[in-house]
Amino acid sequence: MTVSATIRRQPLTPLWLLLPALAVLVPMFAYPLYQLGLLSLFEYGQPQVSGGEPARFVGVGNFRALFDDPTFWTVLGQTVVFATGCVVVTLAVGAALAVLLTRIGRVARAALSFAALTAWAAPAMTGSVVWSFLFDSNLGLVNEVLGLDGYNWFYDRSVAFALVGAVVVWHSFPFVMITLYAGIQAVPASVLEAAALDGASAFTTFRRVTAPILRPLIIIVVIQSIIWDFKVFTQIYVMTGGGGIAGQNLVLNVYAYQKAFASSQYGLGSAIGIVMTVILLVVTLFYLRALRRTGEVL
Repeated sequence: MTVSATIRRQPLTPLWLLLPALAVLVPMFAYPLYQLGLLSLFEYGQPQVSGGEPARFVGVGNFRALFDDPTFWTVLGQTVVFATGCVVVTLAVGAALAVLLTRIGRVARAALSFAALTAWAAPAMTGSVVWSFLFDSNLGLVNEVLGLDGYNWFYDRSVAFALVGAVVVWHSFPFVMITLYAGIQAVPASVLEAAALDGASAFTTFRRVTAPILRPLIIIVVIQSIIWDFKVFTQIYVMTGGGGIAGQNLVLNVYAYQKAFASSQYGLGSAIGIVMTVILLVVTLFYLRALRRTGEVL
């Protein structure tokens, strides 16, 4: 009897196996999410924090104010475009290096893997500060090498977003690379040999043979990259000084921080957090639906 048949005969088995994880994760996430949703329904600012005034229930007033704010829609659009660009580049770089790992020698493969894992292990704060020093307008090594004395990389919105996106990709591509490399190693050698005998090039073999086999893994890395890149905070906040000149490089996470802590509008900041949570939940549901379409057992 196969594993799939056993699971179908015992539909509660996966739930029992998930109980230990649920016992830890539910208290950690459910209560903060409940408090976030509750706070988003109140007018809660510095007077309420200090105890000078009671919190006033406003219902969906915070959401109405948020959706009526043109800045919110601008920031949401920037976040979507920025996250999409980061995900596409991360997947392309990670997939290309995963294929490269299968075609180089053991020493070169170990060196590349070590370098990638070092970038992955580096804290976001550390990487952001180092890259900021490298591209500093006065003392940066990049300006010195390129002869761009005094050039400010963070003055133009697009250039600043591209530079921050490069840092995000630098932190993210090792996960994609290692995950897809492990998947490629699991592809049967006989399938690849058959494609080679049929005259398929390396690119055609990857696109027609390897990629369809790796589809579940690709879906996982894409969805996780979307979640990570959609809620980027540290790189934007550190490298652009809190959102860039006149807030031109704001993303939703930094925008929520500004509303909640810089402006002491904690209810409005919580509403932004709820909106982000709903968007990411939709992405997660899409991920589950996509997995079902691949025929994977959930």
